[in-house]
Amino acid sequence: MTSAVTTDKSARPGYGQLLRTPGALSFLLPGFAARQPFAMLTISIVLLVQHTTGSFGSAGIVAAVTGVSMALFAPQMGKLADRIGQSRVLVPAVLAHAAAVSALTALALLGAPLWALALAAVPAGASVPQVGPMVRSRWAAKLEGSPLLPTAAAFESVTDEFTFVVGPVLATFLCTAIHPSAGLITEATLTIVGGLLFAAQRGTQPKPVARAADGEKHASALSFPGLRVLIVAFIGIGAVFGGMQVSLAAFSEEIGNPGANGLLYGVFAAGNMVAGIAMGTIAWKIGPRRRLLLGYVGLTAAASLLWAAHSAILLGALGLVVGLCIAPALITGYTMIEQLIPAASRTEAFTWLTGAVAFGQAGAVTVAGRLTDAHGSSYGFLVPLVATALALVTLVALRSKLAPKTPSRIVGASGQATRPAAAQSAPKGAGNRANERGIGHRVPVTVD
Repeated sequence: MTSAVTTDKSARPGYGQLLRTPGALSFLLPGFAARQPFAMLTISIVLLVQHTTGSFGSAGIVAAVTGVSMALFAPQMGKLADRIGQSRVLVPAVLAHAAAVSALTALALLGAPLWALALAAVPAGASVPQVGPMVRSRWAAKLEGSPLLPTAAAFESVTDEFTFVVGPVLATFLCTAIHPSAGLITEATLTIVGGLLFAAQRGTQPKPVARAADGEKHASALSFPGLRVLIVAFIGIGAVFGGMQVSLAAFSEEIGNPGANGLLYGVFAAGNMVAGIAMGTIAWKIGPRRRLLLGYVGLTAAASLLWAAHSAILLGALGLVVGLCIAPALITGYTMIEQLIPAASRTEAFTWLTGAVAFGQAGAVTVAGRLTDAHGSSYGFLVPLVATALALVTLVALRSKLAPKTPSRIVGASGQATRPAAAQSAPKGAGNRANERGIGHRVPVTVD
């Protein structure tokens, strides 16, 4: 019989052990460089188009078209990566994205009408390289069934949020201190360099699977109800990002200090990063479904206060709290993919979640842009509140869809769900009773 999971700290998986996974650094380092442009894209579009048109509403529309286009095409890119391999999908995507962003930049500087900018934003969004989901898929392939998998999910969230600390600050500096187009030019350049370096790491990519074991075509990841519920939750999270980007930029202009935008957004993203680091070190004693619900309650509560902030210090403090509340929901949602979706469709599933964030961000940018143009930044901050509240209602109503389809499993000290020996050998129904009594484990916590 396999040994029991213990609570000894030395037995807990940690970031050091994760990074010692064979081959991990070969895709982590170029993967970090390749995903950095994604954190710069929306804010660079907003700042450039607002500069050339004088309207946050117009800037929001162009950024929203980019986000919606990405949300629609990202899952198709993920599905292709599952079927034919990541590198074969990534190389043309990288080149197409750089060309599309360059065209959008040129049109904006030439004073093109809004419809032309929106049209150019379609390929710019559709071609966004899905590096983050591809990195998560590589972790899932390497660590399937390992107690390191939740640690990897937390690490990826920290990496994402670090890019969202650096990216917006860098883009804001480039657009305000050098030239309004400098943010998008840098984004396109980094996409080519980082994307091609990541695509070259073919040895660590998951093996393409064109057909299921029974010879039938794979079902789309979207056919699993749990993923559809998570998509709603991630749309709400995306709305927080989008609403914060536009509203913080508008607030910074209102106080006469446009450069404060990068700092305020950086504080918000730093809160997310700090919470992400903590998520990877906590020995969770509640199941992921309950963690997701609790995290979302906290996020909604924090977002409900943003509209009332009228000073940079207070807004920065509230932004930090909102950032701290995002990570638990975001990381837990990504971790649940391993339980809800078959391995052959996970890259597609991850891209659906990434696309959902982009879709929520796009909608929030549009609505918040209109509201800030008409009424000021305080109204823009209402967007994260409404979006998270609606998503929370959906999560509570459809929480049963988030139950794992595999037999009941137990969360060990690391937070990883593993099937207990009692559940493996007991008749149907007996496994759940064994789990409730904690048979076979010293940390008997049933997956919620």
